[in-house]
Amino acid sequence: MKITNFSKGIISSSSGSLWWGVIGTYYFKYVSFVGTFEVVVHRCLWTALILLITTTIFNKWKILKEIFFSKKKVLILFVTSVLIFGNWSIWIYAVSTNKIIDASFGYFIFPIISVFFGYIFFKEKLNKKRIVSITLILISILYLLLNFNSLPWVGFAVAFLWSIYTLLRKKINVDTDIGLFIESLFMLPIAFIIFYLIFQNNLNDFSLTNPSLMALLFLAGPMTVIPLFLYMKGIQFSGLGPSGMIFFITPTGQFLLGFFYYNETFSTDKFISFILIWIAVFIYLKDLYEIN
Repeated sequence: MKITNFSKGIISSSSGSLWWGVIGTYYFKYVSFVGTFEVVVHRCLWTALILLITTTIFNKWKILKEIFFSKKKVLILFVTSVLIFGNWSIWIYAVSTNKIIDASFGYFIFPIISVFFGYIFFKEKLNKKRIVSITLILISILYLLLNFNSLPWVGFAVAFLWSIYTLLRKKINVDTDIGLFIESLFMLPIAFIIFYLIFQNNLNDFSLTNPSLMALLFLAGPMTVIPLFLYMKGIQFSGLGPSGMIFFITPTGQFLLGFFYYNETFSTDKFISFILIWIAVFIYLKDLYEIN
């Protein structure tokens, strides 16, 4: 049976979302002892290095040069570099301060914004079933929000930063890896400045005398590049709305890790909201399957 581009997109988005929700969460929690700023710096540095290598291996320098001739694309990629830097920083802060569940709340919100953006900017269709699923998700989010002891600002921040990021990236339609490479180049000056300040104040954990830690922090690169590439490819093939709904795999994985593995608080109210969201996701994905 021939796999359609839409199906490839669903598989790609699902793989990227699962990676973020489970593998990525575990990794960044594991290295959180290094400190938020230093982890973000290493994420920027090693992501740039990996993409430099892949751009060379796959001979994509011509594509990169063509992008730099478009002022619009360069400007948007500069904006998205700021957005993704902010998203990374807040996410790593959340992981290191035992706020994984709060952050996952934001990733539950993101697909709603993504579906809305898909409808507004790319004319992606909304039928009755999709509207029902979105309504259920909105109810569950409102229910969860009303039962939070404090405002989950971490969740709101990651949701809006990430949804605007994906919208702008789809708007300019550049290769996922090349776009991220240019974004990482924009981030490098800030990363180097932070790195310098960390070393000057003797706050660094990274050291040439500790090769095992060096290797561990280097993994921040592939942990960033692989799932982002998979997810953005999913958006390219299946659309912003479908990929946005599939993204619920990410906060679900984060919720489960946060509660069962890291023993973060997971109240009955949050559990009820969680169930409502998955009912909505089931309805939406079933509708996608029937149509495609």
